[in-house]
Amino acid sequence: MSLILLPPMLLVLGTTVMVTVAGGTMADAKAAGTNVKRAISGSVEPADALVPQVVSLAERARREGLLALEDSLRDIDDPFLVKGVTMAIDGTDPEDVRDILEAELRAKKRDDKQAAKFFSDAGGYAPTIGIIGTVMGLVHVLENLASPEELGHLIAGAFVATLWGVMSANVVWLPLANRLKRLGELECARMEVAIEGVAAIQAGANPRLVAEKLRSLLPTGTGEQEAA
Repeated sequence: MSLILLPPMLLVLGTTVMVTVAGGTMADAKAAGTNVKRAISGSVEPADALVPQVVSLAERARREGLLALEDSLRDIDDPFLVKGVTMAIDGTDPEDVRDILEAELRAKKRDDKQAAKFFSDAGGYAPTIGIIGTVMGLVHVLENLASPEELGHLIAGAFVATLWGVMSANVVWLPLANRLKRLGELECARMEVAIEGVAAIQAGANPRLVAEKLRSLLPTGTGEQEAA
C-alpha cells in the first residue's frame, strides 16, 4: 500500500518525537511513556462518589468528635481524602490542612498541564515536519526527472510525509493531549471535593449543608466512571 512507506513515516514520527523531547526535559520525556499508558487505560472514579463518604464522616464527627473518625479511615479508598482526614484527627489547624492539600492540588495541576503539553507540542510539530519531508521528497523527485518510470513512486513518497504529519497530529498526539487534560480535570475536581469536605468536617458543619456544597463543586459528566 502506497500510504505505508517506511522512510517518510520514520522521518515524520521519529523527528516529531526528537523535536518534542528537545523542547522539554529528560524528565518530561521519561514521563511521556507513563502518560501514554495513563491516557489509554487510565480511569478516574467520579468525584460524586466522594460526597456520601464525606457526608458520613461529617455526621460521625459531629456526633462523636473528630477522633472517632480514625476507625472510619480504613473504609475510605481515596488516599487524598484519607490524608486530609488524618491531619484533622491529629489536630492540625484547619488553615494548615487546607494549605497543605491545596499545595498538593496545585502540584497536581502543574504536572497534568505539562503532561498534556508534551503531546500537544508533538501535535503542533508533526504537520510542519510532514511538510518538510514532502519538500525533501520533491527535491529528490527533481533529481530524477530523467527517470520517468520512478517519478510516480517518488512523488507518492513525498506526499505521504505530509499525510502522516497531519494524521499523526490529529489521530495520535492531540487526542492523547486532550485525554490527559480531561483526566487531570476530573482528578483535580475529586481533590477539590475532598479539600472542601475535610474543611467542613473540621468546622463541624451540618451534613446536609456539606452535601449541598460538595454537589455544587461537581463537574459535568461525573455521573459515570471515566474509563479508557
